[in-house]
Amino acid sequence: MLIDFERSIFDRAAYHDHRGSVFKRDDTGKGLRVRVRRMLTGANPVTPTKSREMIAMMKRYTPRPVVLVIGGGAIGAGADALYADPNIEVVGTDVYASPNTNIVADGHFLPFRDAMFDGVWIQAVLEHVLEPQAVVEEIHRVLKPNGVVYADTPFIQQVHEQAYDFTRFTLSGHRWLFRRFEEIDSGAVGGAGKALVWSLRYVALSLGLGTRLATVVALPFFWLRYIDDFAKPGPKSDAASGVFFFGRRSDRELKAKDMLRYYASKR
Repeated sequence: MLIDFERSIFDRAAYHDHRGSVFKRDDTGKGLRVRVRRMLTGANPVTPTKSREMIAMMKRYTPRPVVLVIGGGAIGAGADALYADPNIEVVGTDVYASPNTNIVADGHFLPFRDAMFDGVWIQAVLEHVLEPQAVVEEIHRVLKPNGVVYADTPFIQQVHEQAYDFTRFTLSGHRWLFRRFEEIDSGAVGGAGKALVWSLRYVALSLGLGTRLATVVALPFFWLRYIDDFAKPGPKSDAASGVFFFGRRSDRELKAKDMLRYYASKR
């Protein structure tokens, strides 16, 4: 456990149970509640491909890449390829202990030396940190010169993880966050249809229904997420449920005026 409690949102007392999680969690992803919720919102359409692409890119430079997973207490949807490859060494970090967590650490202050990792995977995490830019700077620091990063982060999603939820990003805002990285690919993770499914569940929650019942109420509308299969890339990103960035560590930095051209390139 390597958390600087003086600078972290977390209190030392929360770790007296040797776990540190402020919520009950299903780290296996096989529990009924998780499976029903995935029936509602669907699988991540991007991560299976990007995890395989990341592996291929890293192996161009080393036969046994070392990957840092930030927020790896539970294996992210579609990230299984990283864990299944016997030639990938995965170092899992999170702010709570689990079978997938090697080191309990705060992403704002990663306890690793510079240029240590061939890849960094950070999935559905940056909305839960107080200073996303600080976390991304840490990612840049610990990556090797040719290191790659995959990140996906919500855009149109309601608050989850209660008090531990702080930020959302448009596609352009996410790109600016990773402005010290060369882009390989970026885009939407689910469009307006998936965002609408999320919203319907939260309408039920806002009326006082519990989380389980709200999921059941929204479940008949799962088909709305298939609308995204017909959406054009630009409008899909503008109304995305989440966005992703896949890139390579760089010594060059985007300029402010580059952002207008970036948005135009995604239409």
